[in-house]
Amino acid sequence: MKTVSQTGRQTGHRAPRGRADLCRGDVRRVDSGRPAGRVPLARRPHPKPQDWFAQQLVLVLSGQRPVHSLMAHARARAYDQLVLLAPHAPLRPPAGCRAPVIRGVGASHPSSEAIEAFARVAAGGRTRALAFRLERRPGTGHWQCCAVELDTVP
Repeated sequence: MKTVSQTGRQTGHRAPRGRADLCRGDVRRVDSGRPAGRVPLARRPHPKPQDWFAQQLVLVLSGQRPVHSLMAHARARAYDQLVLLAPHAPLRPPAGCRAPVIRGVGASHPSSEAIEAFARVAAGGRTRALAFRLERRPGTGHWQCCAVELDTVP
């Protein structure tokens, strides 16, 4: 930021601030620092349950997150399936390849309380399939994963 010196010339440096200015924390940015066109988090729509769960399952099955991160979001049977799958990190790409990317998520709604979903996941130069079922938790209405299946091709 350019400032004007006592002689009236522009300088490329800021005038030194006093200690009181630093303590008050009254430094304000004119520019928010956000790139144009991005929507702040507070105004973004909530992701669909199947999109959120697909992302979380990919993170766990690729070894990027621990399986217990889904403990509160999975019923016992689905959690047990994840515990068996996660140590092998079946979606972990080979060394030097990019992290897995979700290429698409689809869903069927057999009832208002259930979602049967699938995700196409690009991992290590291959496209893998992930299927899962979500059901609403009684009482709270939050979605829980109750079944997980991954394609069996290594």
